[in-house]
Amino acid sequence: MGRVAIVTGGTRGIGAAISTALKDAGYAVAAGYAGNDEAAQRFTDKTGIPAYKFDVSDFDACAQAVQKIADDLGPIEVLINNAGITRDGTMHRMSFDQWNAVLQTNLSSCFNMCR
Repeated sequence: MGRVAIVTGGTRGIGAAISTALKDAGYAVAAGYAGNDEAAQRFTDKTGIPAYKFDVSDFDACAQAVQKIADDLGPIEVLINNAGITRDGTMHRMSFDQWNAVLQTNLSSCFNMCR
């Protein structure tokens, strides 16, 4: 087995470019994504990189995804914490749920995946 890398938010935008560059460098790559099944399937069809759907803001979902990826591809050596969301608006117009979703996805996800 080759070296294994996980890229969160790895099926679109910068994450897709990182996933593809890692594959081109010889890594077995797992691209994580949260919700756009069609985009993830197109990415996999185009690149051959498997996409894994899980919520990086959920600690248990991350642990399960990491185990599944390790079972499928082998021991994980590289983690790229790329997933992120925005809920554009000024703070006084944001709801707590919007604020919390941004913090959990953009910040807590790094802990969830590294742990």
